Amino acid sequence: MTSHDDVVDLDRYPIGGQSGAGYQALVRSCQDQLRDHGVAQLAGFLTPAAISQMLALTGQLTAQAWASDQTHTVYFEPPDESGGPDHPRALMQHSAKKAIAYDQIPAAAPIRRLYESDDLTRFIAAVLGKPVLYRSADPLDALEIAVFGAGDELGWHFDNSEFSVTVMYQQAQAGGHFDYYPWLRNDQDDNYPGVRKILLGDAADASRLAGSPGTLAVFRGQHALHRVTPVSGSRPRINSVLTYGEQPDMKLSELTQKLFYGRVA
Repeated sequence: MTSHDDVVDLDRYPIGGQSGAGYQALVRSCQDQLRDHGVAQLAGFLTPAAISQMLALTGQLTAQAWASDQTHTVYFEPPDESGGPDHPRALMQHSAKKAIAYDQIPAAAPIRRLYESDDLTRFIAAVLGKPVLYRSADPLDALEIAVFGAGDELGWHFDNSEFSVTVMYQQAQAGGHFDYYPWLRNDQDDNYPGVRKILLGDAADASRLAGSPGTLAVFRGQHALHRVTPVSGSRPRINSVLTYGEQPDMKLSELTQKLFYGRVA
């Protein structure tokens, strides 16, 4: 047995069988999704029991979560009005959520056992076509549980990292939808007209992820503008973010740790 046999539906998603035909077919399917849609979704990746355990654990830990509330540009850089007040680099967004940090998640928790497994790390690397990936060395940010209660949201933004990995546990009672525009910009063209149109409210053609409980998603967010819409109702949106990189010993700056977790570690 591996440490995550009870966490992942290994019959559907044989992430430990690198030499098997089922594993190779799964990797190719994910790569096709990434190429065509900018995101690969594996519905039912977590077992129902693991989802239930994570929801119960989140209920116990939410009181310890750090609530962040900030305004920012879509680039997470200081606003720049040199191009005018409605330029994408000047327009401000709002983000608010509660974060349960890696060092607050017990070692026996399903998501922590899964994150710390080499099987998952190798699988994510294979999906992304990377020769190797490393789990983050940050004691706070390597793995988090994000809780979006009433009024919480993630404003439109581009990720600073090439990709992100998330696991969904629970959809909000209302709102909390993940909207995105794949390939809206690239390394040669920031596509300011396209970004501006969306930021000024014309977002009817955004793609929306279904994100059912238990879904693992690999998302290319560096070139895709995306958001989580405001949450309402008594049931929060709950998911985890799993952090990887191509270099070992990755850590946030102390300033960023303080911003997202309220402390330095």
